[in-house]
Amino acid sequence: MRLTPLVVFLVCSPLATSQTAPARETLHYNIEWRLITAGKAQVEWSAGANTEIRLHVESVGLVSKLFKVEDDYSAYLNSSLCAQTVHLNTREGNRQRETRITFDGRARRASYLERDLVKNTTLRAKETDIPPCVHDVIGGLFYLRTLNLEPGQSTQVAVSDGKKSVTARVEAQQREDVKTPEGVFHTLRYEIYLFNGVLYQRSAHLNIWLTDDRRKVPVQIRVRMPVTIGTITLQLEKHE
Repeated sequence: MRLTPLVVFLVCSPLATSQTAPARETLHYNIEWRLITAGKAQVEWSAGANTEIRLHVESVGLVSKLFKVEDDYSAYLNSSLCAQTVHLNTREGNRQRETRITFDGRARRASYLERDLVKNTTLRAKETDIPPCVHDVIGGLFYLRTLNLEPGQSTQVAVSDGKKSVTARVEAQQREDVKTPEGVFHTLRYEIYLFNGVLYQRSAHLNIWLTDDRRKVPVQIRVRMPVTIGTITLQLEKHE
């Protein structure tokens, strides 16, 4: 199974915000699939004149023995958290691929280039229309933390993976207590509608739990797919 497309998915829209995300932060997650630990994920956030986000995902244990995964994703955002560039290196089994995406808000175009590093060939090159401000699928996670939605409220979002640009729905659902290796947190659960033909064709439900305080730390992320594939859950192990 491919872990990165199930980690790289969160988006938000340009609403009035209260900037709560810290200037620098590292989040460590355990990835569970079918009740076993399938991988680890680390997200690093560094804000300044431009914001940089780095994600590292790797398989562990039995999953790693069956299908080794080691992926790296980096994104640069402007001061409004609009995507500027994305670079993705994936090493999954015998495959090694590199993807570069450039977002040009002024020209309202995104350029997508995917290469096979083993065969030294171009797999896909494409340009897509985008709005002046669009969020990549990781930068949107941090933008989500700046919003002030209460249970029952929702908003529309602009998101692009470079191949497609869509408007998706983000919905605040209810407050829940979530237990993770880092402790028990009071959270607000959101649902992000990216699957089922929106950005991704696959049938799935995506939920994220943010702490119900000014920090809005993402303590749990869950993708529920058909029983043949199963549910993938990321739980916070360490927050620096």
